[in-house]
Amino acid sequence: MTETTDTAGLGIAASIAAAHKDVPGGLLPALHGIQDALGYVPPDAVPLVAEQFNLSRAEVHGVVSYYHHFRSAPAGRLLVQVCRAEACKAMGADALLQHAEQRLGCGVHGTSADGQYSLEPVFCLGLCASSPSIAINDEVHARITPALFDEIVGEARQAS
Repeated sequence: MTETTDTAGLGIAASIAAAHKDVPGGLLPALHGIQDALGYVPPDAVPLVAEQFNLSRAEVHGVVSYYHHFRSAPAGRLLVQVCRAEACKAMGADALLQHAEQRLGCGVHGTSADGQYSLEPVFCLGLCASSPSIAINDEVHARITPALFDEIVGEARQAS
């Protein structure tokens, strides 16, 4: 067992996997459920999930690593998502993402060394008419400039 996964977390993961094992196509809903409950899909949970679905560990790991939505480590205290859909890209999302990487001190799909921030791309936050947009811990913000990004992140950090 890794130091980040406790016995209770593994029990939760096993219970969620067991609840989905007989559902056709139940692997993805099970992994979503585990991430929703624990904040990530712990590597130690992969063998438990594999056993429930009668799959190899490699198959389950392949699904977790293929989909960018799944994390195999806890996210930072602030999950910063930058929209990468076409409307946001047309309005400067690529430059905004570069700015975010510099300000937060981590790359895309990464977490800052202090554990404060995780940075993820998302494909549409539903604010296409007000692009570019971001979300911080599921709170969406529109018409984001680098200066506004810094302000919003600073406020979120103080509030957390």
